[in-house]
Amino acid sequence: MDKKILRNEMRQRLKQMDEATYLHRSRLIQQRLLQEPSIIEGETIAVTMSRFPEVETREIIQALWQLGKTVAVPKCQSQTHEMDFYMIDHFNQLEIVYFGIEEPILIQTKRISKREIDVIIVPGIVFNKAGYRVGFGGGYYDRYLLGYIGEKISLAFDEQVTECVPTESHDIPVNIILTDKQRILAHKSEE
Repeated sequence: MDKKILRNEMRQRLKQMDEATYLHRSRLIQQRLLQEPSIIEGETIAVTMSRFPEVETREIIQALWQLGKTVAVPKCQSQTHEMDFYMIDHFNQLEIVYFGIEEPILIQTKRISKREIDVIIVPGIVFNKAGYRVGFGGGYYDRYLLGYIGEKISLAFDEQVTECVPTESHDIPVNIILTDKQRILAHKSEE
């Protein structure tokens, strides 16, 4: 199936969740994430500022701060489809940019290099058990993950994990997918 069709179908399915269910399920995923050895042991965690119907990340970021972690969020360059991560220690260091996405205010934040990031929480809309994902269509993460050697974790509601995800040669799988019902250690099998 085409990535665009999969993306749109899953978005519509997720948008049927009411707010209480969405927040409850997001918190279950957060609990799993905070138990991950790479999160416990890591110092710098990169995470996207979510928007409904993505798994909610504001509470995750607050929990990471409480654990003394350095949190970095992405700043995207729409002209080049590239991004960099910047350290934030308050939500007031963010501004709303295109499509309502929150990104770091560059003059208030410090850029974090790829090699400083211990774990990247990679967003997506549809996943398979091999760790491949359909993202939101910009290709930012596949570009950024080239040469990244740290842990790659995705957060998803259980119904976002399907059997088949179309893959391309430039797609980079994640190591772990955490849902509200399971922890999936991604295996490298061809779909």
